[in-house]
Amino acid sequence: MVNNIRFWDISKVDGRLGGVEKSIYSAEYQRLCAVLRELRLEAGLTQVQVAEQLGVPQSFVSKYESGERRLDVIELHHVAEAMGVPIRSVLARFDPGWVDPTP
Repeated sequence: MVNNIRFWDISKVDGRLGGVEKSIYSAEYQRLCAVLRELRLEAGLTQVQVAEQLGVPQSFVSKYESGERRLDVIELHHVAEAMGVPIRSVLARFDPGWVDPTP
């Protein structure tokens, strides 16, 4: 801890530091779910096809796309690979400020 602030206590809210909303129902997480769904559709893939690439049931894809299940960063990376999309593209679509323009 630095100055008694834990990393999970920090997030940006309107450009200021604020509390972390960890809910799968946060607007930010729902936006990520929408990005993943859009990228899958743009790739011309069904939920079943992505699930087969991941080696999981189709319900796994349905649950993360609907926001019912939260993905960790490793799972997000695997999902991006299964769709044939670099993780940089997922992050850039979600928030262009998250990705350095030079690879």
